[in-house]
Amino acid sequence: MTGNHKDKSITRRRAIAVSGGTIAAGGLAAAGYQAAFADTGTTTTTTEAVATAGATSSESSGCMTLMSSVTEGPYYLDGALVRKDITEGKSGVPLTLRLTVVDATDGCTPVPGAAVEIWHCDAWGYYSGYTTANPGGSAPAESEDGSTANDKTYLRGYQVAGANGVVKFETIFPGWYTPRTCHIHLKVHTGGQKEDGTYEGGKVNYTGQLFFDDEIAQEIFTLEPYSKHSGSYTTLDNDMVYDGGGASSGLLTLKAVHKKDPSKGYKGFLTIGVDPDAENTGAGSGGGGGEGGTPPSGAPTGDAPSATASS
Repeated sequence: MTGNHKDKSITRRRAIAVSGGTIAAGGLAAAGYQAAFADTGTTTTTTEAVATAGATSSESSGCMTLMSSVTEGPYYLDGALVRKDITEGKSGVPLTLRLTVVDATDGCTPVPGAAVEIWHCDAWGYYSGYTTANPGGSAPAESEDGSTANDKTYLRGYQVAGANGVVKFETIFPGWYTPRTCHIHLKVHTGGQKEDGTYEGGKVNYTGQLFFDDEIAQEIFTLEPYSKHSGSYTTLDNDMVYDGGGASSGLLTLKAVHKKDPSKGYKGFLTIGVDPDAENTGAGSGGGGGEGGTPPSGAPTGDAPSATASS
């Protein structure tokens, strides 16, 4: 099934100041970000319909099964920055990710030092480094979003796990692009080290994607700035990568900051079971790309800028 999202937007302009850390468009106040990024809060409520068969977590009695790698897709860039906040002023519903990396071959013990790398599209379906790639449907040009985000680094980053195997990111709820459902790309690296603002060396143990409950995603896409991207949204059942396996296939557990106001943001949780001795090429399975599964002709490739480009 697909859902049609009609354009309910208001005109936005590029000339928006960022010196004060202002979040442009959609009425998403800084207070909403602070609430979403807090580790605790009395207003947090658990959303429904996010746990499916086979879903487990580090809090459950069972051990997480080894997660199967999938394709990295066509929008990967080397050299992402080590940082917790990857937004660079991009507008959207706040999303805090808490990911726990465990060794699925050794009783699900934490993997300290694991470097988790994530990247995803903005509210209109554009990736940094590929800002001219058509996200499908009808969307404004990426340059109209009103932020001063670096076009080669926004919504990309690394975090390195501590002794408990946990990493945290501050970002926004991703938008969508044809023909994919809403998702976040992810790699788990081990054996490397932080250098020049990024993560160097080691090997990739796992390449995967994080997914979102359809009901929550489609509600968010009625909000600004997401609503300025109209067209047919691909649900989980029709996605070329998600296989219906719940948490073991990357489906996040989501908690709303304010149950009655989705614009205040969400917290996402997942335990990622990997084999620290394995090495993954990123080929995976499934399509996982943009329209046609490949980046547009002439799109930039190669390394992302150095740490000097950080927000």
